Amino acid sequence: MSLLLRKQVERTLPGWERWYPSLFDAASDLGLIKARVCPPQALLLSNRHALIRQAAENTHRERWG
Repeated sequence: MSLLLRKQVERTLPGWERWYPSLFDAASDLGLIKARVCPPQALLLSNRHALIRQAAENTHRERWG
């Protein structure tokens, strides 16, 4: 993901490294990534992995039936 993000930032703002300390700061200011507010229990890795797994299963079902 960070390689794709780097390409997007460089395409939108060549020379971004002169103004921003990190790729993520530049991407955030350019609106390429956005913070997502979530409840504290969602920060637990086990819960996050379960949500990611569920999203992947749903996407698979939508695409392949």
